[in-house]
Amino acid sequence: MKGKQRILVVDDEQSMREFLAIMLSREGYRVESASDGERACELLDTNVYDLILSDIRMPNLDGLSLLARVKEQGTDTTVIMMTAFSTTEQAVEAMKQGAFDYLTKPFKNDEIRLVIRNALQHRHLRKENTRLRQVLDRRYGFDQLIGKSSVMTQLYRLIEKVAASAVNVLITGESGTGKELVARSIHFNSSRREGAFVAVNCGAIPENLLESELFGHEKGAFTGAVNTKPGLFETAEGGTLFFDEVGELPQPMQVKLLRALQEKQIRRVGGTFDIDTDVRIVAATNITLEEAVNRGEFRNDLYYRLNVIHLQLPALRERIEDIPLLVQSFCEKLAPQRHVTLSTELMQNLLDYSWPGNVRELENVIERCLILEEGDVLTVSGLPPQFGESFSRRHLTFQLPEDGLNLESYMESIEREILQQALDRCQGVRKRAAELLQVSFRSLRYRLDKLGL
Repeated sequence: MKGKQRILVVDDEQSMREFLAIMLSREGYRVESASDGERACELLDTNVYDLILSDIRMPNLDGLSLLARVKEQGTDTTVIMMTAFSTTEQAVEAMKQGAFDYLTKPFKNDEIRLVIRNALQHRHLRKENTRLRQVLDRRYGFDQLIGKSSVMTQLYRLIEKVAASAVNVLITGESGTGKELVARSIHFNSSRREGAFVAVNCGAIPENLLESELFGHEKGAFTGAVNTKPGLFETAEGGTLFFDEVGELPQPMQVKLLRALQEKQIRRVGGTFDIDTDVRIVAATNITLEEAVNRGEFRNDLYYRLNVIHLQLPALRERIEDIPLLVQSFCEKLAPQRHVTLSTELMQNLLDYSWPGNVRELENVIERCLILEEGDVLTVSGLPPQFGESFSRRHLTFQLPEDGLNLESYMESIEREILQQALDRCQGVRKRAAELLQVSFRSLRYRLDKLGL
């Protein structure tokens, strides 16, 4: 690692330049030197350095002026200043202007080694943080929300506006539609992007542990609480707290969450004082919270606290024109070294399928095809069994019996089957079933009453 790190030593004393060059070279660094700030600037025009070790007082161009030039260039070169004078006022001024640290002459060799090692490690961590931030930007940027359908285009515009605000957001949609991806996109494109994004699945944590997970606990608060533990609210301070499947929250926790949102304060389990919080809430659910409110299963006041902005994610069957784009994205993600295409028959099957598992199911199907087929062209042979059953149902032809039939009774049976399938797919939620069948809620209720469903 050191062999790749370049250090520029800038000092008007030749003996000091030679001493530092020899010592740092023995440490494994690549070292160059300059007699003053002007010569250092000439070297900076054609070279990139990881670190500059510069004296403050030099003829022609002093260390502070050199520091200013480095900052003007916008490079991430780290600068450490040296001073031979007992006063540290100029050194402190250099720190204010962006120097990493300063050394007072005469200094010990171990001190130089330690300060340089810390400075280069800090630079490495800073670069790594920038790289990870760029990865997150690419992974959770708006361009990762794939689709060109009109419904997705409208959704992009709304998400972009929501990300720029600080309000709480409620994301709804069927399982597998990408609710967490949207939540992360909102966070990483907001002013809170430097803070943490903390996700909690409300249905996955036992009720007796949920309060401790969210709000933390003090040492001795309960059996097993051997240490004080901050909760997820504190972990997400300055960032975003994502409540996945918020409809699964037990009612006692709904009350405590409501208080936290209203007061912007939490209290650890076993604690005696409140802790201020600065957290943006994004919640998601695949159930209709309005109906849960009407049934008394979800608090009305909490619902309105969460539902400042509502984002409804479309099911994949409502945007089938996006399937080719999604397929291409999954192929590039799952098999970047392979240049695969899909047979016409396979693509038609994907377009005709109802996708109860939405985008997540589509990704799983593409991954299955990539694993089972080694060629460059994916075919229907890699599809899971449910596709054959679905294909058979879709292509079932009707044959009129020789003696005819009761058309009204036959059409009623078909309507009953369609309504029942819609209710099953929507877990009995009639409002969602009406949306699925593209009829009004009143029309659906009339049809269900008529057929005794």
